[in-house]
Amino acid sequence: MTTGTPAIAKDLAPHGTLRASINLGNPVLAQGTPEAPAGITVDLAREIAARLDVPVELLCFDAARKSYEAMAEGRADLCFLAVEPAREAEVAFTAPYVVIEGVYAVPRDSDLTTVAEVDRPGVRIGVKRGSAYDLFLSRTLRHASVVRGEDGVEAFGAEGLEVAAGIRQPMTEFVAAHPELRLIEDRFMQIRQAVGTTRTRHPETVRFLHDLVEELKANGFVANALRRAHQPETLAAPLARPGS
Repeated sequence: MTTGTPAIAKDLAPHGTLRASINLGNPVLAQGTPEAPAGITVDLAREIAARLDVPVELLCFDAARKSYEAMAEGRADLCFLAVEPAREAEVAFTAPYVVIEGVYAVPRDSDLTTVAEVDRPGVRIGVKRGSAYDLFLSRTLRHASVVRGEDGVEAFGAEGLEVAAGIRQPMTEFVAAHPELRLIEDRFMQIRQAVGTTRTRHPETVRFLHDLVEELKANGFVANALRRAHQPETLAAPLARPGS
């Protein structure tokens, strides 16, 4: 069983309480309210604190970028974010505990039918500012352009864009409620959600987080947490390869 030493607890929770940044803007990972959050990231934060034998404080935000900023600015000790190069300069990530998919929605009469067709001149894609798929598309698109908003589907509707980007589960629900839209079924990216902390932590602390995440994947903790949150167990990430 992976447990943290007093030295690791002091390094990861220097104020005596583990301050975990929770993104309520991703309904796959967290649900509820700031006063009563729930979901797999909440369960993971509490389990990590228990293994360190320290209390936990849950700091809730409505967007990934705000969750990231809280940790980067020293207001949080731990985050639950997608692994992206733009974040890795500041964040030491574990291997992913969950893998979710980014998909596109388009008007039902759109001539766009594949992911590859979206990346062409004149196509504007609505994204949630600072999200993993904003970072990914900004890095990889060659011809299409990104339009950022507080929510990708809101920008899509408000500005009459050609495409909306988002996470498969909420995008599926959104399209079901708007019959004038349809999904492009193939994913445009895999979003690897991982536990992260600042790169100023000791290597032993980062290794503790890595090993604990692997243990919690292997013993069913992650799958059970997903089930309790009414999310597909199949989102649980595979075990990391040795040495990764």
